Amino acid sequence: MEYNTTREPLVIREYGRHIQKMVDFVMTIEDREKRTRNAHTIVELMGFLNPQLKTIEDYKHKLWDHLYLISDFKLDVDSPYPRPVKEDYIEKPDPIPYPHKTPTYNHLGRNIETLIEKAMKEEDEEKRQGLANAIAYYMKLTYSNWHKELVHDDNIQSELSSISGGKLTFDTRPHIKHRASKDREDFVSNIGKKKNNHSRNRNGRNRKYGKKKY
Repeated sequence: MEYNTTREPLVIREYGRHIQKMVDFVMTIEDREKRTRNAHTIVELMGFLNPQLKTIEDYKHKLWDHLYLISDFKLDVDSPYPRPVKEDYIEKPDPIPYPHKTPTYNHLGRNIETLIEKAMKEEDEEKRQGLANAIAYYMKLTYSNWHKELVHDDNIQSELSSISGGKLTFDTRPHIKHRASKDREDFVSNIGKKKNNHSRNRNGRNRKYGKKKY
C-alpha cells in the first residue's frame, strides 16, 4: 500500500495528484506535437477542476502558468502564452514595512493620521477639501464608537486642527446615526421580550391544538 507520506509532495494541492501524474507522463512523450495536444487537454481539465478560476481575468493564461509550475518549468510544449520564468516564482517579495510610530490619538489610529498627512500635502484645493470632509466623518464615527456617545462638530474641528496644525477644516456637517446607551439597552430588551412572547404563543397553540389520541 502506498501512503501519502512516501509520495512526492504536491506542487499545487488544488489540482490533486492525478493532474500531477498526468504532467509527469506528458513530459515523457517524445513527440512534441503529441505532447502539446496532451498539455492542452490537461489545461482544460485543470479549468474543470477549478471553475472559480474562470472569474479571474485571462484565467487560461494562469492555468498554463500553473501547468509549467507543476512540471517544475521543464515542460517543453507549444504554449499559446509566453513561458513563465522560474526565478519569478522563487524570488521573494519585498518585505512590507511595519509602522513603529505610535498614533497620537489612539481612538483614531495611525491610518487616519497618515490620511491627514496626505491631505495636508495635497496641492489641489478641491481634493484637499474633499479629503478633509471624509476625515471629519471618519473621526466622528470613530469617536462615537470609542466613547459610545455623540460628539459636537466643534470638537471634531478642534481635534482636526490640532493634528493638522490648523491646515485642515471641513465644510460639511458629518452625520452619524447614533443610538444612545439607554436606547440600545431598550432595543435589546424589546427584542428579548418579542422572542419570549413568540415562544409563549407557540407553546400555547401547541397545547390547544395538540395531537389527537386514538
